[in-house]
Amino acid sequence: MVKPEKRNIALIGMPAAGKTTIGHLLAPKMGYGFIDTDVLIEQGEKRTLSQIIAANGIDAFLDTEAQYLLKLSCEKKVIATGGSVVYKKRAMEHLLHTSIVIYLEIGLTELKTRLSDLEKRGVAIGPDQDIKDLYVERIRLYDQFHDFKVQCDALTPHEVIGVIEDQLNQYQDISGET
Repeated sequence: MVKPEKRNIALIGMPAAGKTTIGHLLAPKMGYGFIDTDVLIEQGEKRTLSQIIAANGIDAFLDTEAQYLLKLSCEKKVIATGGSVVYKKRAMEHLLHTSIVIYLEIGLTELKTRLSDLEKRGVAIGPDQDIKDLYVERIRLYDQFHDFKVQCDALTPHEVIGVIEDQLNQYQDISGET
C-alpha cells in the first residue's frame, strides 16, 4: 500500500493538532503499529519532555528529538512526531525518505482552544514567544516537509481518518503503487 522506500506513515503538526489521537486510530485501520516519538524520548531519557527542556534547554532538546528520529528504523508504523521535529532539517529529510508524511493542520484559533499549559505539555517554545509566534514560525516549516496535509479544524478524528485514507489512495495512484 505504501511506496517501498516509504514504509511508514508519519504525522506532523502543531502540539494538540491530534497526531497521537489520529495515530492511534489510523494504525489499526492500516494494519500498522503505532509509535509516539514523544513517548520514545521520555522513556529513553527517563524524564518528561518538560523536564528535559527545563534541564537542558530548547536547543539541546531539539537535538535529542532529532537523534531519536534519526535512529528510528521501522516498517509498517504510524509515527506521531513531536510538534518541534520540523526544526531539524536532517531529521525531516529522513522522515520524508522513510515515511509518507502527513501534516495535520489546525488554525491559530483552534490551536489556542486546544493548547493550554505549554510548559506542562513540554512544548519547545522560546522564552519570548507566545502561541501565535510559535504558530507563525512553525507553519512555514510544516509546509516544507510533508507529502500532503489535512485541515483538521472542523473535523472529528474519524473524519480526519477518512480524509487521510482518501489522500493515501490518491498518493498511491500518483506514485504508481497498486
